[in-house]
Amino acid sequence: MMDKVRWGVLSTAKIGLEQVIPAMQASRHCDITAIASRTPKRARLAAEASGIPKAYGSYEELLNDREIDAVYIPLPNHLHVEWSIKALQAGKHVLCEKPIGMTAAEAQKMLNLSQEYPHLKIMEAFMYRHHPQWQYTKKIVTKGKIGKLQTIQSFFSYFNRDPHNIRNKKQMGGGGLMDIGCYNISLSRFIFGCEPKRVFGLIEFDPEFNVDRLASGILDFGSGMSAFTCSTQLSPHQRVIVFGTQGYIEIEIPFNAPTDKQCRIWHYNKGDKREIVFELCDQYRIQGDLFSLAVLNDKDVPTPLLDGVENMKVVEAVFSSARGGGWIRP
Repeated sequence: MMDKVRWGVLSTAKIGLEQVIPAMQASRHCDITAIASRTPKRARLAAEASGIPKAYGSYEELLNDREIDAVYIPLPNHLHVEWSIKALQAGKHVLCEKPIGMTAAEAQKMLNLSQEYPHLKIMEAFMYRHHPQWQYTKKIVTKGKIGKLQTIQSFFSYFNRDPHNIRNKKQMGGGGLMDIGCYNISLSRFIFGCEPKRVFGLIEFDPEFNVDRLASGILDFGSGMSAFTCSTQLSPHQRVIVFGTQGYIEIEIPFNAPTDKQCRIWHYNKGDKREIVFELCDQYRIQGDLFSLAVLNDKDVPTPLLDGVENMKVVEAVFSSARGGGWIRP
């Protein structure tokens, strides 16, 4: 077992049970050892369904298990910081779902606390960045294969008006920007390789749920800009186009990359069009292995926690701009 990290999962959330846990179980360096819920029955049923050896009826019980090295946290947004901190204090490495916190101040609190445990790894789980299509896109842009990067256009939407869904509960960190708009912002910062100098936002709120259901933003990076739209009440769609002075890259399925279908991007350069097809892979598996390797080899995680803090600053700036009607410096 020296080549695997022993993982525990805090929560029986759908994303964990249906996507992340199966991917990590099929990975090379992850061993899903335990799962916890607030109720023993739910934990036991989840463990049985997923083939996980241990089930705990509370999160504290799992964190007290000395045979667990790291925890994956897919809890609702408002619980991310609290349980990430408790996991660190229990001596566990932490992979926490995005967004890392409800506010930039919360995220900064987590970052500050994590620095008291330099031997422990902690990372925000933006799985898309590890997919080969994004690594390839970053490489192409950095090498100037589309000329000088000028602008990024991105769109991400789905339809969900379920009043019981956490995405429609404001107190739990619901709304489109926190759930999917954070991807639009993250990818822009990732590709530009810097932070935006100013931000402009326009938001429509659901009158019943009081969460943002349609949001658009413009991020000014100085050398170029990014414009995005995200929505929780539109027909499902996602697409990203990265434009340069000599060409552009179009990413067909940028975020929810399928595991049973090859992903494609198109690279246009000086009039030539090239389709790049990527072999089947699972971005959650890649993420789990990369994090586990950082633990096993005592190396830096692929994405430092500071990145999560900076992303939350931009999310907050979009909200602030929408309220005030002007440009905001994150």
